[in-house]
This record gives sequence, C-alpha cells and structure tokens, in this order.
Amino acid sequence: MEEVLNRIEAAAANRAHISIEEMMNAVGHRTFGPLVLLVGLILVTPLSGVPGMPTLMGLLILLTLGQLLVGREHLWLPRWLVQRQIPRQRLIRGLTMLRPAARGVDSVIRPRWTLLASGPGLYAMALACIVISLVMPITELVLFSSSIAGLILMVFGLAMISRDGLVALLAWGLMLSAPMILVG
Repeated sequence: MEEVLNRIEAAAANRAHISIEEMMNAVGHRTFGPLVLLVGLILVTPLSGVPGMPTLMGLLILLTLGQLLVGREHLWLPRWLVQRQIPRQRLIRGLTMLRPAARGVDSVIRPRWTLLASGPGLYAMALACIVISLVMPITELVLFSSSIAGLILMVFGLAMISRDGLVALLAWGLMLSAPMILVG
C-alpha cells in the first residue's frame, strides 16, 4: 500500500494538479484492484469534500469493475473522466495522512484464503463495489460520509491486489455494518 502512495506522490511531483489518468499510470493499468484502492484512498482524504468528487469516484468504480464483470482484461476509461484533475496540495495532504496506516497495513496483508479474493470471490467483491458506487451520489448530501464508502473500497482494493481472503472478509464486514454506522 505504501508503494501505491509513493507512486502517486511521485507522479504528482512538480505539478499544480494531477489527473486521474496520471494517478492510474502511476499505479498501473493492467489490474483493477489498484484503481479500487486509489478511489478508496481519494475518498478517505479531504478530497471527498470536493463537490462532485464522490459521484465522480462512484462513476469511476462503476466503469472499472463493470469491465471486470464482463471479462475485460485491461482497463479502459473515457478520456473526459481520466482528464479530471485534483489539486496537488490536497492530494499530498491526504497521502501524508495515510502513510502511517499504509505502513501498518503492509505489515499484515499477504495472500491467504485466496478463494475469497480470486475467481468467484473477486467477482463478488466487484459486485459489492458496484453497489457502493451506486450509493456514492447520495453521500454528497452529508459532508464526508463518502469516507465510509472510501474505507470499504480501499479494503476491497487491498484484498483484490493482495489476494488476501482475510482482508476480503474484513471488507465484507465493513460493508454490511456501514448502514448501522451511518444511522448511528
């Protein structure tokens, strides 16, 4: 996870803004997990308070994982979406906040219980993330409520990247408890 943060930060070096495409290039186009993780990271930072950002990130997840579900091996996104830009200062602030947590996460994730995080388990996680993406426009009504969805997406993304079934179970638990967290 820290490597993903480092790649995003390096891509933003010496720029006033960074586009979604540039962040995608930094984490890699070939897998879907890094993009789910990237969206989750964006949504747990103060960037989630930018008007339209939760809806945009939900659309990004829908387009991304929809492709996975129909069997595409490589990610394609429309140009108008990947050219959207985020201010570098906000991105760096968010990445700095996430760095200590990334170090901790990196020390515990590894491939295990892979049946839950690959094959049918991967498709089930993709469907769960699509459900979350469909709720994202509603999160715009309550400032930063999209951060809960971002956390869940981040954990699903980690499970996809690491093929860690235990992390997948954690993501499912968070997703199923999210309505109670929001009501509380």
